[in-house]
Amino acid sequence: MTQPPSHPPRVAIIGGGPAGLMAAEVLASSGVQVDVYDAMASVGRKFLLAGKGGMNITHSEPLPDFRRRYGARAPDVARWLESFDPQAVREWIHALGIDTFVGSSGRVFPTDMKAAPLLRAWLHRLREAGVRFHMRHRWLGWQDGRLRFDTPEGETLLDADATVLALGGGSWARLGSDGAWVPWLVERGVDVAPLEPSNCGFDVDWSAHIKEKYAGAPLTTVAIAWHGRDGALECRQGQFVVTENGVEGSLVYAISAPLRDQITEHGSTTIWLDLLPDLDAARVAQEVAHPRGSRSMASHLQGRLGIKGVKAGLLHECLSKQDYADPATLAAALKALPVVLRRPRPIDEAISSAGGVCFEALEGGSAMLRALPGVFVAGEMMDWEAPTGGYLLTACFGSGRAAGRDVLAWLGPIPKT
Repeated sequence: MTQPPSHPPRVAIIGGGPAGLMAAEVLASSGVQVDVYDAMASVGRKFLLAGKGGMNITHSEPLPDFRRRYGARAPDVARWLESFDPQAVREWIHALGIDTFVGSSGRVFPTDMKAAPLLRAWLHRLREAGVRFHMRHRWLGWQDGRLRFDTPEGETLLDADATVLALGGGSWARLGSDGAWVPWLVERGVDVAPLEPSNCGFDVDWSAHIKEKYAGAPLTTVAIAWHGRDGALECRQGQFVVTENGVEGSLVYAISAPLRDQITEHGSTTIWLDLLPDLDAARVAQEVAHPRGSRSMASHLQGRLGIKGVKAGLLHECLSKQDYADPATLAAALKALPVVLRRPRPIDEAISSAGGVCFEALEGGSAMLRALPGVFVAGEMMDWEAPTGGYLLTACFGSGRAAGRDVLAWLGPIPKT
């Protein structure tokens, strides 16, 4: 019978984002020696940048609705949320001395809206628990079964009793999530779905006029209709921005996954803009058909319906002169103006990424790779996606905790020190 080790096992966590840090917390609290390695000069770079505009931690909507935000991967993500749901996330933050509040949209924020105080408190607690951090250690895969790193002192090989990979997806490479890990796992027999942009903008073949006059113009009262994954027409109101290349912003990001998939399948896809979402079609048709006398159609639309600026520009962009001059066609376009999306913006511009390690590559529903016993994965490098609004971060937290628990189960009893 093999004797249990007399010293605590050592676990290497590669990637110092939310998933990696959560795995570190679980492991360190159970007596494991944890070493966190990150290619950057400090951990949590993407976490900090995402919080600059207001740190959205999680969402307060009912848990069944929350789970549905993960689409086809909802059953897999549900495992992560079982012991660390949105309410547990808030309680965890409160234990770090950070208060939270629920905004008008249901999103949950730290009271001061900042990520830095939360990260500082978290790192202090991890260091107090014995977690060691190794910065500017870029993982280069394995060599002779050992972890290979590029460090300021040159390349080095390190051993660990278990490894947690929490390397992120393929977006924001400048902050460390560059997807360089994909070929190292693929060559060892791990199934990895191609990384794709998620929560992203899209290219539109705008005319020079739109690019020069309206790039950066916001559309603050608008709705978008699109064909969902089941082919049914869906509609959502919100805000987005016309850019030099196309469209981006919160409303576009929220529906980017099905649009991206349709472009992949068909080469392009169409959305329909409702430029007057607060008015029904009959009212719009009535106002357009109202006698305009000597006024131009542009003046008529501005006077009767408030159509001006970028909305007026989009009408001219997307309609022929003949259609613009026809009141019935124009009225219909004001409620459903077709815009053709050509391609998603590059993955490095996206808020997050889809694709990554397939769940089918995991051992028995755990976080361990079937092809690499003792190697676990967590966070955005796995094949799931979610909209913004706290869903991404909550799932990363939960996956890190799940990975930490799975490592403990695999290691077996931890010797007392």
